[in-house]
Amino acid sequence: MRISGRWKTALLLAAGFLAAYHLPLQDPRFRGAVLEGLFLLKDYARQHVVLCLVPAFFIAGAISVLLSKGAVLRFLGASARRLVAYSVASVSGSVLSVCSCTVLPIFAGIYGMGAGLGPATTFLYSGPAINVLAIILTGRVLGMELGVARTLGAVLFGIVLGLLMSFFFRGEERKRCAARPSSEPLGNTPEAPVWHSVLLLLVLVLILVTATWGGCECSGGLTGSFYRAKGLVLSGLGLILAAMLHRWLGARLWKLALGAAMVAATALLLPGRTVLSFGTGALVLSWILASTRGEGYEWFDSTFGFTRQVLPLLFLGVLAAGVLLGRPGQQGVIPSSWIESAVGGNSVTANLAASLAGALMYFATLTEVPIVQGLMGAGMGKGPALALLLAGPAVSLPNLLVIRSVLGTRKTVVFAGLVVTMATLCGSLYGWLLAGSGG
Repeated sequence: MRISGRWKTALLLAAGFLAAYHLPLQDPRFRGAVLEGLFLLKDYARQHVVLCLVPAFFIAGAISVLLSKGAVLRFLGASARRLVAYSVASVSGSVLSVCSCTVLPIFAGIYGMGAGLGPATTFLYSGPAINVLAIILTGRVLGMELGVARTLGAVLFGIVLGLLMSFFFRGEERKRCAARPSSEPLGNTPEAPVWHSVLLLLVLVLILVTATWGGCECSGGLTGSFYRAKGLVLSGLGLILAAMLHRWLGARLWKLALGAAMVAATALLLPGRTVLSFGTGALVLSWILASTRGEGYEWFDSTFGFTRQVLPLLFLGVLAAGVLLGRPGQQGVIPSSWIESAVGGNSVTANLAASLAGALMYFATLTEVPIVQGLMGAGMGKGPALALLLAGPAVSLPNLLVIRSVLGTRKTVVFAGLVVTMATLCGSLYGWLLAGSGG
């Protein structure tokens, strides 16, 4: 029997009332889980929003406005050559080396521009999963064997995942492709050459990568030197971006000069507070774009649209993940001992449990390695460890909420199911090979 809209609303209201009426606020464990969710949300807001998500939103807005649909369709469209489409998707995703939350607005941008479902989901997976820094850290902390397995598994995983998504929804993709105007140009207009857009996007990506570069001033070698020069690199990239805004989008020089002075003043008055100076730069860029006619305002409007679509769902998902599973080393509603006992050994059940846990938990960039190290110390097998490393960084409860708003419920369920299934199979195969070789 079909339920009408009024009855659905009534049932949701009744469920909400019963949930509020029976909240176990007297239970210390529940109160602690709520606090864990708030702590995780606070950490997320401090560590990921300004330096990661904000530049990603601007990149997504630039893709949807400045890059022609023809250019996207040529390389990532449903009718593009598979070898080219999936190669571009996997390489462009991995080059960013960002966390799963940062890749979401960029994924929404290229999919909205007409990228095929397969290449778009390959990009969605490869960005956080084929993270060069995380793979290197995996080899150093968990062993070269597991690092190599993660590298090979993630590369094949992303391409196979995209191919399967394209196959399962091939009918919908044909209709989507047919609904697209056939007269769409295959490049930008002569007044806006495609290389302008490519260079501008390259500068934005470099700003994102530089802003999220880890390390510390005390570390030695190339990493430490780059970290100490990070402020200078960001300043140089900001000046290049300002020149592009003036020459190609018509931004006023006095606005750019005033904005640069505000960012410089913030950096000088508050040294070492990269988040504040970077946030000031983002506000200045928003003001300049919003007050620039034509493509400048369209870029700002598109960026704001992605922010409004993605950020509330991410915050809600991070809060829910914190309440259910807690932060690393802390307890949520679901006891961590349940997870530790479920992922022991190399059985298929253990690999499935590790994949499911990875698909629900939220991992900040690189944190999956010490978490897996702790679980392995508690008895986790190497097969489930690989399964969690393949599923965890690419999928989480916050991600799935946002992906659903872009792809819809059916595609999101299939995407999450494929990630869990393939991670389980890869982990089981890896554990079986180790058992066979006596590893």
